[in-house]
Amino acid sequence: MAARGTTLTIRGGSSGGSLLPWIALALIILIVDQFTKILILGYYKLGDSTTITSFFNIVRAHNTGAAFSFLAAASGWQRWLFTAIGVVATLFILYLLKKHAGQKLFCFALACILGGAIGNVIDRLLHGYVVDFLQFHWQGRWYFPAFNVADTAITIGAAGLILDELLRVRRSR
Repeated sequence: MAARGTTLTIRGGSSGGSLLPWIALALIILIVDQFTKILILGYYKLGDSTTITSFFNIVRAHNTGAAFSFLAAASGWQRWLFTAIGVVATLFILYLLKKHAGQKLFCFALACILGGAIGNVIDRLLHGYVVDFLQFHWQGRWYFPAFNVADTAITIGAAGLILDELLRVRRSR
């Protein structure tokens, strides 16, 4: 318990820094992700679509697989596999955030992945599928698979990890 007049901060490993901002970022991503999915589930039926621009639609889609609907046609076991992967990834990311809390780009990337991973795990546990609704297309013929806020955060996080590694390698030269 913290003494009176002091602030409780969760400290990382040797890099120092507070874990709290990264957990807060992940929580914000999770809240935005779940809120948008609640809106889609409340206002759209499966397959419903609204044209927003000539290249972007809001559509309700259910993805029982992983990225790009990988294993979506499997018999149901994939729900538990992807849920388990999400839980393990969450625990590993929390460990890395604690250990490297002072490394801003690295932790920003991990927090984005964390918020997105938890958002998609919640969907799998509640619905048996991930709710997707952002759909980009080209000339109404070539469609990119629908995705959601969690997927966007995971992609931003993955790009951040790549950038962090490139910068780390560059600094070490």
